Amino acid sequence: MIKTDLKEKYVQSAFSKIAKRYDLTNSLLSFGLHHFWKNFTVSQLENVSEGEFLDICSGTGDLAIKTVEKLPGGKVKALDFCKEMIDFGKAKAVKSGLNNKIEFIHGNAENLPFEDGCFDGTTVGFGIRNVKHINKAFNEMYRVLKPEGKAVCLEFSTPPSSLFKSIYLFYLSNILPVIGGLFGGDFDSYKYLSTSIKEFPNQERLKKIMEDAGFRDVKYHNLTFGIVAVHVGIKSN
Repeated sequence: MIKTDLKEKYVQSAFSKIAKRYDLTNSLLSFGLHHFWKNFTVSQLENVSEGEFLDICSGTGDLAIKTVEKLPGGKVKALDFCKEMIDFGKAKAVKSGLNNKIEFIHGNAENLPFEDGCFDGTTVGFGIRNVKHINKAFNEMYRVLKPEGKAVCLEFSTPPSSLFKSIYLFYLSNILPVIGGLFGGDFDSYKYLSTSIKEFPNQERLKKIMEDAGFRDVKYHNLTFGIVAVHVGIKSN
């Protein structure tokens, strides 16, 4: 486990190293399922056909791109604290012809550079477990949302089935770091990934963190036997 006071620098360094192969390795490690998971995440915003959206810990911009593809009236600010990841995200947005709808910003999820109540929805995909203080990130997401705005969080979670959980933990400990190291180019970064997933709060604990930040009607959807969960919360009036 990385000490809290060292986590930010470690994670930033790790993602800088694997940025070039991040998308390829994601597809390999998830057997391509991450596209389904991300599409489902964006679908939780689809009752909002247009507006301003924020994607924190945006990485190479997958959720930001999917948001403007599915919500053509929307615009997204995609924020990440790793410049190398942002650079790849910008290139992907240009290739998709969506760079006029996505603004990539170098910044920290725990101290968002935006005014109160300026976004119709916020998303975070596979990034909240990498922030230094999860509660601060959710507090910030709550702050920048408009009343009745939605926060949607996609993250690895805990399979409810004890049998599947044991298989999943074996994969995380013994297979994921090897595949990630071979194709991602950095074994230590993917060992961290494995550890961070195993130590992340389960579905109910993450729900409580969001509720403590002020979100109401927090619900979660288990996907692929609970390997990942999508949590959705609403900002009160």
